[in-house]
Amino acid sequence: MVKEMTETNLRSAFAGESQAHVRYRIFAERAEKSGWPNVARLFGAISIAERIHAGNHFRNILTKGGAQTVSAAVFGARNTSEDLQAGIDGETFEINEMYPVYKAVAQFQGEKAAETSFTWALETEKVHASLYRKAKQAVDQGKDAVLGPIQICSVCGFTIEGDAPDKCPICGASRDTFKTF
Repeated sequence: MVKEMTETNLRSAFAGESQAHVRYRIFAERAEKSGWPNVARLFGAISIAERIHAGNHFRNILTKGGAQTVSAAVFGARNTSEDLQAGIDGETFEINEMYPVYKAVAQFQGEKAAETSFTWALETEKVHASLYRKAKQAVDQGKDAVLGPIQICSVCGFTIEGDAPDKCPICGASRDTFKTF
């Protein structure tokens, strides 16, 4: 049985990552329609990483029933630059506030699986924020982002631009677990 506070954090993280997955899919569609195919590809790839994070958190939720959750979902963006800023803001909240606290609670409570899930997401969100900043800089200059292939580890959601590594630096999974976008 997962301790109550850690499980509450897992539920909130699941909700936040699930919302990010759907929100980034919507942002990808909007970027594609606006003529930003590489930004659309970036949003689409990161939406998959967020789905992987949600699944990892979900697997650690053991009790039945509902729960109120907290997430820093951003709504109201209307163009690709605003969508990228929403992505930056959401990822930054997770990096600076949400995941460090959730990880510390899981660690304090001895919940190793939850701690691992939070760590994987935290380390990946740092990459997402960086990629979104790069894309926003291009879009704000009236250009599509220049991006190589985007690789997503199907185990932990780690994201990298370029070639997939031989081994995931976050979870240790092999190169063949990466999906290319």
